[in-house]
Amino acid sequence: MADRALFFSVCALFALSLVLVYSLSTFTTMYFGTGSFHFFLRQLASVLLGVGIMVWLSWLDPDRWFVRVGFVLFIGSFLAMLVMPFLPSALVKTVLGAKRWIHIGPLSLAPVEFFKVGFVFFIAWSFSRKLIHHGRLSLWQEFLVLLPYLTVFAVAVVLIAIFQKDLGQVAVLAATMLILTIMAGRSLKFFFVSVLVGLAGLVGLILIAPHRMHRIRSWWSTVQDNFLSFFPADMVAKLRVPEAQEPYQIANSLNAITNGGWWGQGLGNGQFKLGYLSEVHTDFILAGLSEELGFVALAAVSGLQLFIIFRLLQIASRLERPSHYLFTVGVALLILFAFVVNSYGISGITPIKGIAVPFLSYGGSQILASSVAIGMVLMVSKTIPPSKRRTHG
Repeated sequence: MADRALFFSVCALFALSLVLVYSLSTFTTMYFGTGSFHFFLRQLASVLLGVGIMVWLSWLDPDRWFVRVGFVLFIGSFLAMLVMPFLPSALVKTVLGAKRWIHIGPLSLAPVEFFKVGFVFFIAWSFSRKLIHHGRLSLWQEFLVLLPYLTVFAVAVVLIAIFQKDLGQVAVLAATMLILTIMAGRSLKFFFVSVLVGLAGLVGLILIAPHRMHRIRSWWSTVQDNFLSFFPADMVAKLRVPEAQEPYQIANSLNAITNGGWWGQGLGNGQFKLGYLSEVHTDFILAGLSEELGFVALAAVSGLQLFIIFRLLQIASRLERPSHYLFTVGVALLILFAFVVNSYGISGITPIKGIAVPFLSYGGSQILASSVAIGMVLMVSKTIPPSKRRTHG
């Protein structure tokens, strides 16, 4: 039997997502002249399809279908990202110089959401076959063994960070891949060298993009006093940038969180959704939740997200096949990093990135991709031996 606790926890966040999308999209529906149920109905369709996908995948035999579904997801999403820059504007709209969504009739799909899950599957499947059995290797040997994966990741960086201008998703994928290399038995030396190389690459991608530099400088100007107090005086002058106005999205997000207090203003009574936070039902849904339902509700949602991550890791610890184990850990990491990046961004701790809150934000692609990931975990959770099912189910 598939893991019920995981399934119902995800469904609980899906249900809350529907309530929040309806409440927080009030101004957006008026601005675009759509019906008041426009975003709710689209999210409802995505949630119902997502739940159906989870149930369907949980019924499948993992021995026959885990690898097949994983490769279809990985190859299909990779090819979609590869051809997307060359598709006509009728299929792919350019927003702020980036092509991120493929439009097919009323549907809009973001291939990167599915690629993240497919990439984690590919890493888990391949690591379990070619990497996990390697013994102690030198740093250079580890690099050579991992070179094919690094090459695939480099292509993904070009497609996502350069063509789609989405550095946040690259950071999530990079962090997930690095931790999975450790889980597959690679050395800490390789891990730390990879972190340094990755940070250098991150700085390079920021420096070549003026919009990223502007975003970093704007964010740094608002938080620099908190950090520069720890630096020597001669370094402070070099690191300090001129004071800039706090990004209005962050300012309004923090005001929304503060305005909510402990118990919130009441469902439907939020003020900052009325044009102060653009499309708050998407990336800023946690700020909207905080204002209308309060810090207590935010803590409950955070706790439920952490429970899902804990449950995934608990399932992973009981799985016997390395590919199933690594994939389940990878899914947990994707959820963790996405939640951290989003929550840190809306609270001003880090520069804000357009990453959805798993299972909660408006968006069919992230709902469906998350459902596929959870469905595949539910599928493999049936392989846990009876002796390890003491608290499972």
